[in-house]
Formats: sequence, structure tokens, C-alpha cells
Amino acid sequence: MTNEKILVINPGSTSTKIAVYQADEQQWIESISHSLEELKAYTTIYDQLEMRKSLIETCLTAHGDELSSFAAIVGRGGALPPVKTGAYEVNDRMVDTLRFHPVDQHASNLGAGIAYELAKQIGVKAYIYDAITVDEMTEVNKITGLKGVRVPAKGHNLNTRAAALKLCADKGIDYNKVNIIVAHLGGGITVNLHSNGQIIDFFNDEIGTFAPERAGGLPTYALVDMCYSGNYTKEEMMKNLQRKGGMISYFGTADMREVEKMVGEGNKEAELVFEAMALNTAKTIARIAPSVDGKVDYIVLTGGLAYSDIFVNSIKKHAGFIGPIEIIPGENEMKALAEGTLRVLRGEEKARIYE
Repeated sequence: MTNEKILVINPGSTSTKIAVYQADEQQWIESISHSLEELKAYTTIYDQLEMRKSLIETCLTAHGDELSSFAAIVGRGGALPPVKTGAYEVNDRMVDTLRFHPVDQHASNLGAGIAYELAKQIGVKAYIYDAITVDEMTEVNKITGLKGVRVPAKGHNLNTRAAALKLCADKGIDYNKVNIIVAHLGGGITVNLHSNGQIIDFFNDEIGTFAPERAGGLPTYALVDMCYSGNYTKEEMMKNLQRKGGMISYFGTADMREVEKMVGEGNKEAELVFEAMALNTAKTIARIAPSVDGKVDYIVLTGGLAYSDIFVNSIKKHAGFIGPIEIIPGENEMKALAEGTLRVLRGEEKARIYE
């Protein structure tokens, strides 16, 4: 029997999630926490590699899983220069890029390196899958009204593509022959368009809707005024946009359950802002549909907020005219990484080589 045991590694800013899959069945999952005090000892993100790798090995031992029992190891794809969707085999060049020349400093940059080091110990291959910098956008969709400023493709590629593939498997349709809009509804909200097997258009939280934590696209003149007001440093402005925007800026919380509770208690401002976020999400979905001339086969809502009936129903009301809406809730990143690697092990997909 072919060995289909896979170790999945997903480094985050203050934790490292690991999971063990036997074929497509999760055996266990654990999140290893890293305190801010502990992380202060490391000058760069990549300096944390040996520490995190050691903790993973300790965790595997505690669960009774020998490192040598794995057929492959997959890590979260980090901030590489633009790549295609699907699997990439980790090599020295990829690790060097993520260590010394990443597009952005992000904890996910460690995913490939940790997987590679562990895989070399046992003589198997390491992979990444649907990295955060997947860019298959058509050229016309990257153009903005200011030369030199391009529409970014970076966002929730892993979860959105996994949701699109699941929909196609459930419906018995070919991912390479349909147009699917996928909205990832989380702390940030991104909307992308999957057309004939590629993600050809993308609205992330820089230009799309506001979200629980993100400010989203803003009136640019007012934003420029804030930047040059002298009241904020660049770091403070970036936090306002990325970590203190959206619902946090209004209500001090990114927990949509709390906001829903406010709505239920008759808080009119909460009701207004909640509806505005749903409407903005629907508008972003509508904005992306012209890239396939409105020929949308399905719209998929995924991410943690897809569990909210009130939020989902509002989007359905506003965007249902575009196409049928399907709900695939949750952030299924670990499962998506495992399933992508499994397709490679079974020969259903060929891993690309990073060059």
C-alpha cells in the first residue's frame, strides 16, 4: 500500500499549527504557541526556524509519530515573488528567496524552510501549495489609474481555491471549465475570480470591502490628508488600515458575534455598519463579475464569517442576481495543504519547480 501520510505545517505570527493526515483524513492537529517575549529574542522571522522546527519534532514525539513515517511534508507558501496556483516542490532557491528576498516579512515565509529541513532528514520531498502570492491575474485587471501602481493579487488563495475545488467536486463539474467567484470572509475579506482553472482577478483588502479588522478601499483624497496630517507615523497608518480598521475602528472588536449581539440589542450604529459591510462585500462581488462578462456559474462564500446566517443572507439578498450562491464555511487551510499534497503523491497533479 502506498504511503500517504502527510505532515502539514502552517506558521503564524505567534503560533505554528501542525497537523497529521493519513490520506485525506486528519489524524490530529495542534497549535504550538509562541509568546511575544520568546519571539523578541529573534532579529528576523527566519531566525525562528530552528526553534519552531525543534518544537514541531517534540510535538510529533509526544503524539507518537516518527518523522520517518511521513511520505511528504507540506508548508504554508510564503511571500515569494508571483507564482502559479498549485504545488511547488521546495528547493534551495525557494528557501533562499524566502530567507533573503521575500516580497514581505511574514511568518508564513518559514513554512517552506521548516518543511524542507525536516524532509531532508528523512529523504522525502517538501512542498508548498497555493502560496499567498499566487498571481494569475490577466494584465488588463492589474491596471490602475496611476501608472506604476498595480492591483495586487496577494490574498487568501489557499482557502478560496480549496473552496472552489470542493464546490466543483461536490457538483461534479470541471474546475477548468467554469467561472466561480469566491469571497473569503474573515478578519480580512477578499474576493477573487476563478475562470477556466486560473484566478484571473482579485480584490483584496487594499481595494475591496472593509472587514472586521481591515479598513478596505478608502476615499483616496481623505486618506492622503490623514497620511500628511502629522498625526500619524507610517507604522500607525498601516495599523489603522490592517489591524485597527473595519469593525475594530467602530466598536473596538473584530469578533462579529459581539457585533451581531449589539445588533440584536437594538444598537442602530452596529446595525448600520454591519449591513454596510455585507453590502460592500456584495458590491465587491458585483465588481469582479464583468471580468467574465457576467457569465458567473457560482458564487462561493467561505471563511469564518460564512457561519453567520445574518451576514450571509444579506450578501445573498444583494448579490444573488449575479449567480447561485453556495456556502462553504470555515478556514480550511490545513486540509487544503494536505489535499493538494495528496494529489501530487497520487500523480493527479504535477508539482512545479521553483526557478
